[in-house]
Amino acid sequence: MSAARLEPDMQTQNPFLDEIAKLTTAAMGMAQAAGDEAKAAFRAQADRAAAELDLIRREEFEALKAEVAALRSELAALRGQAPEA
Repeated sequence: MSAARLEPDMQTQNPFLDEIAKLTTAAMGMAQAAGDEAKAAFRAQADRAAAELDLIRREEFEALKAEVAALRSELAALRGQAPEA
């Protein structure tokens, strides 16, 4: 057999392989969606646990820390002292 004779057979679509490729693509999409859903569920559960424990997020903590520092500076100024660092 010559190479020219083999080319037409190699270029035809194999329905079985085409179906396997479709199933694999669908499975990857479902796995991605399941991963996203699991991440969202875990995040929601962690948020509920944090709320029950009366915890705050890092951003809230940093905002309160800055507010306390500003209030300390203002209090020191009112007392006539230099603000502490």
